[in-house]
Amino acid sequence: MSLLGAAFLILHASLFVSCTALDEAPDNRTEIDTVDKVQKLLTSGYPISVPAVICELSGDNLVDNNVVVPATHNDAYAHFHEQAYEWEDIDNYSVGEDDTPYTVWESYYQGIAVANHAIQAMLEMSKDPAKDRELAHSWGEAHLLRAYLHFVLVNVFAEAYKDETQSANDVGIPYVSEVENTVNVDYSNPKYRKSVAEVYRLIERDILEGIDLIDDSKYLVPAYHFNRNAAAAFAARFYLYKRDYEKCVEYATSALGSNPAASLRKWASMSANTINTLLNDFNDETAACNYLIQATYSLFDRMLSACRYAINSGSKAENIDATKDILYEGGGPNWTGRLKAFDGKIYRWGAGSEYGSWLFRVYEYFEYTDKIAGIGYVHILYQPFTAEETLLCRAEAEIYLGQTDKAMEDLESWTVSHMVDKPLTQDGINNKYKGDYTNNIYISDLHPQDMSPEWTYDALSDDAKRMIHCVLHFRRIETMFEGLRWFDIKRYGITVHHAYRDPKEDEIHHDYLQWNDPRRVLQIPQNVIDAGYPPNNRTQKLPGDEDGLKSAPVRDTLDSEDNDTEQTNDVNL
Repeated sequence: MSLLGAAFLILHASLFVSCTALDEAPDNRTEIDTVDKVQKLLTSGYPISVPAVICELSGDNLVDNNVVVPATHNDAYAHFHEQAYEWEDIDNYSVGEDDTPYTVWESYYQGIAVANHAIQAMLEMSKDPAKDRELAHSWGEAHLLRAYLHFVLVNVFAEAYKDETQSANDVGIPYVSEVENTVNVDYSNPKYRKSVAEVYRLIERDILEGIDLIDDSKYLVPAYHFNRNAAAAFAARFYLYKRDYEKCVEYATSALGSNPAASLRKWASMSANTINTLLNDFNDETAACNYLIQATYSLFDRMLSACRYAINSGSKAENIDATKDILYEGGGPNWTGRLKAFDGKIYRWGAGSEYGSWLFRVYEYFEYTDKIAGIGYVHILYQPFTAEETLLCRAEAEIYLGQTDKAMEDLESWTVSHMVDKPLTQDGINNKYKGDYTNNIYISDLHPQDMSPEWTYDALSDDAKRMIHCVLHFRRIETMFEGLRWFDIKRYGITVHHAYRDPKEDEIHHDYLQWNDPRRVLQIPQNVIDAGYPPNNRTQKLPGDEDGLKSAPVRDTLDSEDNDTEQTNDVNL
C-alpha cells in the first residue's frame, strides 16, 4: 500500500486544463536528470482515480432501489450520482470530491503530463532513449502510460470508436504529447483537440513505441506498473476496440502464454473467513492474474451503502431486469444458480438483500491520518488489466476471426476458473442466449451495424452471435464495479433502460439510452468548462424527440421464480 500516495508526487507544471494550470506559471524547480529520478517520476504518473463510479451508474449493472423496493425514498450518497444515473450533465460536485468527472480528467491528465516530463527528460539525457540500455525501459513505460491514460479519457469523454471514416468526424479529446511551459494554453486549438480516429492513431503509435521495451526486472513491484503482461493486455483491448482482431489475439496470447489456465484467478483457494482476507487474496500483487493494480481514492463502497443504487432484483411492473441474476445469481450456459466462485463472497444490504448486494472486491481500505479523530483516506484497489478479462478479449476476437473452437476453449477456461464443473458446449450457449433481448435478460440489444457498416457482426452465424452474447455476459460478470461494461455498451450500441424515482417524489421516470444518443458521451468537467475549455456537443434530446426520451420495446419479463435463497456464509450489513 506504500504506493497509494505516490500519484500526488507530481510536478505542478503538469496540472492540465484545471483552473490552477490556467492561472499559475509552471514550476520547473524539480530537475529530472538521472535514470532513478525518471523511474520515480513515472511511479507518480499512475492516476489515483478511475471512472468506475460514473460508468457503472451510466450503464446497466445498477438499479434504482427507489423503484424496485416498495415505499423506498433513499437519497443518493452524492447528488452527482443521480445526475450520472439520469444521464444528465454532471455539474454538482466540489473540486475535491472523489469519483467525479473532474477527478478522472484531472488525475489522468496529470499522469499524462508526468509521462511527458519523463520523455522530455530522457531526450535531454540521451540522443536515442529507446536504444539506450539504461533508459529504454522507462522510455517504454512512459509511452505506454501516456497511451493508456488517453485511451481511458477518449472512451469516457468521446464517442466510441466506430471506424476510421466515421470516427474522423467525432470530436475526441486533447492528445497531449509535449510538456507545456506557457500559461493559458488554448486547448481548443486543433493541435490539441483531435478526432476520435486521430486519438486512436496516436494511442497506437505510443503503444508500438513502448511495448517491446518493457523490462519487468526494472520494477520493484511490477504489478503497480506497465509490466510486460499489462502492456500486452492493454494492446489486446485496444485492438479489440479498434476491431483489429488478429492483433488482439496476438497480444492477448503474449500476455496469457501457452497455458492461460495457469494464470487465471484461483477462486477455490481464496479464504472467505473475513472480507479483509478476501481483499488481500484478490489484490495480491504476486497473483499471476493481476497484470496491473491501480490504487485509488474512491467512495464506491460508500455509494453502495447509501442503498440508492445497487445490484438488485428487478421489477416486473416496471420492466427492470434483475441485475443480481445477470451478474451472479441467475446461472450461465453451463451452471445453474449462483456462480460457485462467489459463494461466501457476496455481501448484502438488508434482510434478503432487500437493498441489493455487492461482491467483496469493491470494499474499501481506510488509511487513518488521525485514529483518535477517526479521519483519513478511503482507498479502493482496481485491476485495470487481468488474465481473465484479457482471455475474454481474445475469445471475442477469435469469434470474429471464425476461430470458434478456440473461443470455446477460452470461454470454458473462464468458467472452470470460476469453479464450474460442467463442460461448456455450443448447445449450452444456444440454450442460454436464445431468443432476443425482449424476452431474455442475458441478451443485450446490440446495434453494431448501426455503429459502423464495417462491423462484421451481421455476417456471423447464429451460433457465433450467441457466443458474442456469452462473451459480453461473462465480461459483464468479470468486470462489475470496474466500469468496463459501459465501454461495451458504447462500442456495441447497446440500449440501456433506466427507471428512477427521485427521493422527494412518487412518480417513476423511464428513460432509454439508444445507440445514437449523444448522452453516451460524458460531458467534460464543469470546472474545466468554466476555465474556458469548450464543452462537448452533448444534448439531452435526440432529434425529433420532444420529451427528451426515446421509447424502446417493452420487455416481456421471463416467467421464472426469483430465487432469494440466502447462503449461510453471506453477510447481512
